[in-house]
Amino acid sequence: MSAPRSIRRREPGRAAAHLPQTLPLLLRRVYANRNIVSTAELDHSLGALLSHSSLAGVGAAAVLLADAIAANERIMIIADYDADGATACALAIRGLRSCGARHVDYLVPDRMRDGYGLQPPLAESAARAGAQVLITVDNGIAAHEGIARAAALGMKVLVTDHHLPGASLPGMCIIVNPNQPGDVFPSKAVAGVGVMFYVLAALRQCLRERGWFARQGIEEPNLASLLDLVALGTVADVVSLDHNNRIFVAQGLARIRAGRGQPGVRALLAAANRDAVRAVSNDLAFAAGPRLNAAGRLTDMRLGIECLLTDDRNAAHRMAVELDRLNRERRQIQAQMQEQALNDLGPVDAAGAAPVLCIYRAEWHAGVVGVLAAQIKERVHRPVIAFARDADGMLKGSARSVSGIHIRDVIANVNAVHPGLIARFGGHAMAAGLTLAEANLDHFARAVEAELAEHWPAPEATQALWSDGELADADFTLETAMMLRDAGPWGQSFPEPLFDGEFTVSAARVVGNDHLKLSLAAGPGRRALDAIAFNQAGDVNLGAGDRAHLAYRLDVNEYNGRQSVQLVVEQISAG
Repeated sequence: MSAPRSIRRREPGRAAAHLPQTLPLLLRRVYANRNIVSTAELDHSLGALLSHSSLAGVGAAAVLLADAIAANERIMIIADYDADGATACALAIRGLRSCGARHVDYLVPDRMRDGYGLQPPLAESAARAGAQVLITVDNGIAAHEGIARAAALGMKVLVTDHHLPGASLPGMCIIVNPNQPGDVFPSKAVAGVGVMFYVLAALRQCLRERGWFARQGIEEPNLASLLDLVALGTVADVVSLDHNNRIFVAQGLARIRAGRGQPGVRALLAAANRDAVRAVSNDLAFAAGPRLNAAGRLTDMRLGIECLLTDDRNAAHRMAVELDRLNRERRQIQAQMQEQALNDLGPVDAAGAAPVLCIYRAEWHAGVVGVLAAQIKERVHRPVIAFARDADGMLKGSARSVSGIHIRDVIANVNAVHPGLIARFGGHAMAAGLTLAEANLDHFARAVEAELAEHWPAPEATQALWSDGELADADFTLETAMMLRDAGPWGQSFPEPLFDGEFTVSAARVVGNDHLKLSLAAGPGRRALDAIAFNQAGDVNLGAGDRAHLAYRLDVNEYNGRQSVQLVVEQISAG
């Protein structure tokens, strides 16, 4: 089923000449391959973080919230049911309370019952709870009806979002979104939790200028203490790690490693058997993030938000254990759905397959289709949109894309050419969601295929494995692996270093369900190496003495308290 990918080696061009000679040669090569041209782009200090001053609407948002706090008004956070929304909600509540807000609560929609974002019924629930100010986090830019209903009920609305807006912006509200028209904020990749962080920074400045903290006898909050939440939401939402987002992630990870993060974040890592002292961005992406997301996928994201809000370590542990259980349940559901999807698809020829795959079964779980789309995308190396039937009979789709194809723009173009085909949609470059009538599925599939075929690059042209070249024999060391690990944070659009080369296999065996464990023979100047190829046991047949071309990452393997260098193999080609 898995389609092989061509391996291309990156060309650093002129970038390498601008990097200091004091950097190790391998790091200069890796950074240059990612278009880093100055040490300023490697500065992850808080002083290098972009100011909130150029973010449109943030001043008005600060005044609204400062006035609400001074008037002791009831503030309601309207959250989202994914990790970005959950971390943004916890950040908002912690930040507002630290600024002196006495009445802050939250509502989060149920994925199955309520749909996405601020819908009119959710606005009515907020009004019944006595809310006077609503703050949307990681949603709201398309909530025209919900915002209008909130305004009609007498509530003031602040939208904090990062998703791309539609043809028009909602009225009767203040909007803070770097992707709204006319906004000149330099980082368009900031996640919803990052937007909320900037709103809190502007609020703190406004309250400071008003003398609020001095009058109230409140210690001015250190918002940097909340950056582990920003790091988790940023990585989990798979936004591009531009320089500003790398600062957010690096600062958050530093706090987690130092034991100064939120108890809930540490508990999520512990539930996944990840050592917080050595946490890297992959631990947020593949351990903490999925467990937090499991609540919103299967039950109610309130469990995840409460885990991030509690200061009681024992309570955080109990909630993280339950989130871990939900994540195991989610994996079981996903595995069954994935097996069904692969059986439905059959062999996918990279050259002959459709430019996008739309997959659907009525019995699939609507909360898991996003993970399913991501998994199938990794196998077929092209955008995948997975659908499930919702309780109201509509189809809820979740799209995951590949480099070079902005999936939200693809769907927006389809919507423009075929008005009425899609009921609702939203998202960003790599992920999007949509709703349509089941009767429209075939029409939509044909329309999105036509859009991609006509206006976007062929998936196989964008999905080569980009290698940083070969490693010298002297580089296969634990020290090099640790240097590369610490040279990040790595993530979307700033990928972890990948290398390729020829190796002789001395032993190969299957471990787990479908993982291939390799022993690689020693070469001139190089000792024998261990390698692991996850989920690739069925892709290639290797034995002792065989030659293989591997695309791999140099990893630090930790087992029984011992660290060793290990190759994590992305792709194997038998020689």
